[in-house]
Amino acid sequence: MRSLFSCLNIPKTKHAASGGTARRVWRCTGAVVLAVSVSAAAFGQTALTWQQIKAKFEATNPTLKAAQLNIDESRAAEITAFVRPNPAFTISTDGTQISRYEGVWRPFAGTQISNAISYLHERQHKRELRLETARKSTEIAASAYLDQERSLLFSVRNAFVQTLQAKAVLENARDTLAYWDRELDVNRTRFKAGDLALVDLNRLELQRVQFESDFETALVNLRTAKIQLLMLLDDRTPIEQFDVSGPFAFNEQIRPMLEFHELALESRPDLKAAAQQVQLAESTHRLAIANGSTDPTFSAWITHNPSFNNPYDNDTLGASISIPLRIFDRNQGEKARTEIDIRRNERMRDATRAQVFSDVDSAYFTVLSTVHMLHPYRTKYLPVAIDVRERMAFSYKNGGASLLDYLDAEKSYRDTRLAYLNLIGSYLTAAAQMNLAVGREVI
Repeated sequence: MRSLFSCLNIPKTKHAASGGTARRVWRCTGAVVLAVSVSAAAFGQTALTWQQIKAKFEATNPTLKAAQLNIDESRAAEITAFVRPNPAFTISTDGTQISRYEGVWRPFAGTQISNAISYLHERQHKRELRLETARKSTEIAASAYLDQERSLLFSVRNAFVQTLQAKAVLENARDTLAYWDRELDVNRTRFKAGDLALVDLNRLELQRVQFESDFETALVNLRTAKIQLLMLLDDRTPIEQFDVSGPFAFNEQIRPMLEFHELALESRPDLKAAAQQVQLAESTHRLAIANGSTDPTFSAWITHNPSFNNPYDNDTLGASISIPLRIFDRNQGEKARTEIDIRRNERMRDATRAQVFSDVDSAYFTVLSTVHMLHPYRTKYLPVAIDVRERMAFSYKNGGASLLDYLDAEKSYRDTRLAYLNLIGSYLTAAAQMNLAVGREVI
């Protein structure tokens, strides 16, 4: 704000009257609009931490909520799998006379009514095996949900990191712009004192356009990152009222890779789902064997007016048992298919395990490489760039360096600082990739 007020102090010199005043008014107008827009954007913002973003995502994301319903559907299938076969009730009649015989027609005198009930008895624990298979399917659905949540959380974490990075770049652009405005104030004073040529002052003024462009680009990038994050959260909060907060830094201490391997084997839901698929295939094979067994059907009935040999036997009781002769169909094909499916799922489990190791290794070396690049930036390159800029600024003000050297030093600092911020963003993205590879937050 000090630079904004200082730019409004328009000098009434002869050189300013020749066109410098118009340029300054135009620049100050842009600065006022820029400051007002930034202040409006900052007003009413609610900064959310990563844990708050994560909790909000898990509670509101429609894709994740739809995936949760798959678990509920699988639990409902458990009810269907464990139900018993329904008994069958049958009413039948026979013995009704339909024509005269020797002049006698008594149509209902010999009618017999039979009420029967039958029930299929399932052997070899078929119902229990169906329930076991359904429960294992539910476990797989739960693991699949966790795996989908893992992937979606990676997208959210990336959007969160991009927002933090855009904020850091915007703050850097704002600081650079403020620094350059202070430098311009000093050089305008030198110009008024006759210590600086007009052409050099104009070149310094033109350099400000680059810093304004950097600021506007950073502002657009921040808004774009917020829009992406709000979309993943299914949030309709205005961009001006939405903000995130968190450490935008890196940690040089990294655990050994073997620890990440062990954590991944314990935590990766897709690996757990692959192992559960093997167990499901084994249960399905046992069920196929059980389905190859014979299930008898028991029946019982009561008959009225049977007209049997016993003339007093009007109400009779009967029973039967029906046993299918499984001579040809013994469920041979399903038994063979499920046995092959066990071996197929074992191979898939081994492939998933290899993929887990590959993901962890790739993420680990990406993080390690980024940290190795960040360390010299923080300890050497960034301090050197700052020192060179300050020394060149001092030398230029005292006539010891050319304007070109001064501008080159400023550009070197700007490029070094921006590269450092982008490297931190790359580190945080690589850390999110490591969390994705392990299956939980480890960095």
